[in-house]
Amino acid sequence: MIDTNVTSVFFLGIGGIGMSAIARYFRSRGFQVAGYDRTPSPLTEGLEQEGIIVVFDDSVESLPEKFRDKTHTLVVRTPAVPESQRQLVWFRENGFTVQKRAEVLGDITRLMQALCVAGTHGKTTTSTILAHLLYQSDINTNAFLGGISNNYGTNLLLSEESNYVVVEADEYDRSFYHLSPYMAVITSVDPDHLDIYGDAEGFREGFEHFTSLVRKGGVLLMKQGLDIKPRTAAGVKTYTYCGLKADDAPAPDFYAQNVVVKKGEIYFDFVTPLQTIANMRLGVPVWVNIENSVAAMAIAWLNGVKESELRIGLASYSGVYRRFNIHVNNDKMVYIDDYAHHPTEIHNSIESMRKLFADRRLTVVFQPHLYTRTRDFADGFAKELSLADEVILLPIYPAREEPIEGVSSQMLCEKITTECRLMSKEELIKEMRRRVKSSGKAEVVATVGAGDIDRLVPDLSRVLGRYESEGAELKSKK
Repeated sequence: MIDTNVTSVFFLGIGGIGMSAIARYFRSRGFQVAGYDRTPSPLTEGLEQEGIIVVFDDSVESLPEKFRDKTHTLVVRTPAVPESQRQLVWFRENGFTVQKRAEVLGDITRLMQALCVAGTHGKTTTSTILAHLLYQSDINTNAFLGGISNNYGTNLLLSEESNYVVVEADEYDRSFYHLSPYMAVITSVDPDHLDIYGDAEGFREGFEHFTSLVRKGGVLLMKQGLDIKPRTAAGVKTYTYCGLKADDAPAPDFYAQNVVVKKGEIYFDFVTPLQTIANMRLGVPVWVNIENSVAAMAIAWLNGVKESELRIGLASYSGVYRRFNIHVNNDKMVYIDDYAHHPTEIHNSIESMRKLFADRRLTVVFQPHLYTRTRDFADGFAKELSLADEVILLPIYPAREEPIEGVSSQMLCEKITTECRLMSKEELIKEMRRRVKSSGKAEVVATVGAGDIDRLVPDLSRVLGRYESEGAELKSKK
């Protein structure tokens, strides 16, 4: 537990989505909060506007004086910060308490009813839908989210009257081992982070261990058909769910049926073990969100959220920043930005684009994230990206890693069977300006990836949003 002497908290990697939520939490509780990050970003700018000190120089000299007292300062780090980071070295050499983000999150949530959402993909959207369903209901909730909720403009929700907390359970570095779920969701176990787990079997074993952490009297909700064997304690109830149930498949405990797409919106019936709630409208009409919303509604329903609250909550859900955000949508151009960075996520994203915008040419701009992930899943990335009409690859975003010989965007491009080109960020903007000024069929452009590709979103939105007006102006001058 957090030492009662602590009055100040310094975050190493404060600009991370998970770290920033915890920093905001400590700030809301009256602690002095500051942190380091490598580069400024919209997240760090938001923290600074809230009164949190952020430094971008890892020298000891840049540490604010209030955070140099080891008795009253807790240091929280993310695994993305290297062991050689100068401030981290200094904190350790001088006897400061240094904890991982996951350890601190575990301490915060241990005394609450933690609703933890885990999975290779789907966990951010599912946990954000769940948080919204609970927050706007009589149940209410706290939440530490892995993305910025479009409904609330933040990744942290606080409630003085609720003892519930929604937590995105991150499998990287086995972080979710530190949690103590009252209820847990597992959305998917497609292998990832093989630099941590070694192989697919080790990855699945990590999730099996996570199931053993669910408290007695709690609930484990798993997507139907996952290749893991739960290790739940006695007294833990296990349920299954899926999106749209296949006709020849056994019925899980929770699922969707009678899915209807009309006028760009998705409606379906939500089936529970005791009732069917008909004609639910999905606030963000993305096909994969049917499955995500079933999982979220199942946990909300199990915790007493009423039918009317589920209906209003799902319809009013407005998404997560960088989860299939549609920034431009007109007769000539659709521009979508999505966080997908695993082959399965890319498949789901492209599938949704094809369903929503049939018969339009699709260009996917992908920024590979991590050399190890690109190496380990190169064939999977190539297969799924080849579903697009055209692929533009940016250089690999390294994050915490050093380059690996032979692993590059060029290597990936050579495996892709559709039209593929390599570009820098600057070249991409120029290419999109060129497209705006040329005539052609209606198209969809999507930026996809988990690195810093989101920094391009404002410029691309401005450029691609002028497709109709600039195209019309060009034609009028001919």
